[in-house]
Amino acid sequence: MMQNINELSRLTTYLISVSTIISLVFFVSGCAINSSGTEQDLKGQTEDAKKALGAEHQDEATSLNNLATLYFSQGQYRQAEPLLRRSSAIREQALGPDYLDVATSLNNLAMLYYTQGQYAQAEPLLRRSLEIREQALGPDHPDVARGLNNLTGLYYT
Repeated sequence: MMQNINELSRLTTYLISVSTIISLVFFVSGCAINSSGTEQDLKGQTEDAKKALGAEHQDEATSLNNLATLYFSQGQYRQAEPLLRRSSAIREQALGPDYLDVATSLNNLAMLYYTQGQYAQAEPLLRRSLEIREQALGPDHPDVARGLNNLTGLYYT
């Protein structure tokens, strides 16, 4: 009996590790896909959105997020962080604190911190992102499951 419990414990630990790695791969892959184009293209889009719509518009936040995800996928974390922070702030101001795009921005910033080993900074962002998703989508939605997985991976680390 004790051997089965130990085996189950090892298997659970392994599955959590694999699941966390898969989440990070999908996040980084999504960053590369969502931010296709050159850095110059994305910088131009960000400037165009700012000029046309203003610095506080949600499309400006999307442009900033896209440029940040490009930097993230290239390992340029110092360039990505202020853009993700700004994107989150704009979305929260423009859309309200409980909007799904805010949850996405918070999750992206948390994953940046997680990747850098800054777990104390990542945790409250992952928790808040998860709370927003649970309220908006219900507890059984796949996006809520992904949020739980990200938080579990953080705790496991």
